[in-house]
Amino acid sequence: MMDTVFFYIFALMTLGGAILCITRRNAIHSAIFLIMSLMGVAGLFLLQHAEFLFAVQIVLYIGGIMVLFLFVIMLVNLDEEARHRQFNRQWLLGVASVAVAGGSFTLFLRHQTAWTALPVAGRSAPAGNTELLADVLFRNYLVPFEVASVLLLVAVVGSVIMAKKRI
Repeated sequence: MMDTVFFYIFALMTLGGAILCITRRNAIHSAIFLIMSLMGVAGLFLLQHAEFLFAVQIVLYIGGIMVLFLFVIMLVNLDEEARHRQFNRQWLLGVASVAVAGGSFTLFLRHQTAWTALPVAGRSAPAGNTELLADVLFRNYLVPFEVASVLLLVAVVGSVIMAKKRI
């Protein structure tokens, strides 16, 4: 009974924070609501007995990355940035790139063969939550994990290129 109540509380916290994050005009308010949403996700991890993910969510995302976001938002002069042109004229190239990447991923996922499956290692059953997470992540979800890694790499390279133009 209490698990159901806590689930609805954390789910409402997550959804409410996400909706308020994308609807606020003030960037600091959006970051605060994103923290609220991430706290709801951490609570949902705790309800699923994923203590490692709960700790990572709190320490890494809320404690580290969101504080960094808040510092960057406060240090950047948002009034001056709002006056600059927001979008590049190469949107057609961006749409074409997204379509090609999406088509490649769809084609890859539809035509999976035996070579995409990882061999099962001959070891004993995992002992703890972290080992179970690693097994599932690197056996069942290796392709989405690598896609997320590539997307993060592209974001870092893009931010370096954007920062280099301003120097």
